[in-house]
Amino acid sequence: MHSRSKKYLIAITVLCLLIPFGYVMGQQEPSQDAQRSPQAAKERFVGTWKLVSWEMQRSDGKVIEPILGRDAVAWVMFDANGRMCAQLMRQDRPNFSTNDMRRGTPEEVKAAYEGYIAYCGTYTVNEEEGYLVTHVELSLFPNWLGTDQKRFFEFSEDRMTLMPPPTVVAGQQVISRLTWERLK
Repeated sequence: MHSRSKKYLIAITVLCLLIPFGYVMGQQEPSQDAQRSPQAAKERFVGTWKLVSWEMQRSDGKVIEPILGRDAVAWVMFDANGRMCAQLMRQDRPNFSTNDMRRGTPEEVKAAYEGYIAYCGTYTVNEEEGYLVTHVELSLFPNWLGTDQKRFFEFSEDRMTLMPPPTVVAGQQVISRLTWERLK
């Protein structure tokens, strides 16, 4: 990774931490009894998570390339006050020919936009039905502003899997599974 790319990734990470909700402090895993209450379900999300795998499969069973590539990098953060921030990035996005982020060529800007997903907002958890909803307040994709983004979830030790409802891509239903590992 180029030095410029590393600096950009660090800057985005710092902004994601500072602007939306400050910083996130990890918490101990709740007890079995605490996991049964709605508050405890929400507490399981609290922390910073790094993407470890992203799988996409069509309804005909064919596995397809995730939209940001198989080696996408991503973090998602949830705080105890009900705020979250997600940043997902294609690793092979080309650098701009200039160091001024406002002076990229149309092709550079297009590649940067198409290689990045970012959104933040508040979240609620429905433990009984196994999903969380992000109430989007900030988003790189303007159409998500003010919307609710639903994700089904599963937990296994320090891993969390999030699954958006199926979508249609090129006439085929597609199911996505994003697996995250808690950062310590």
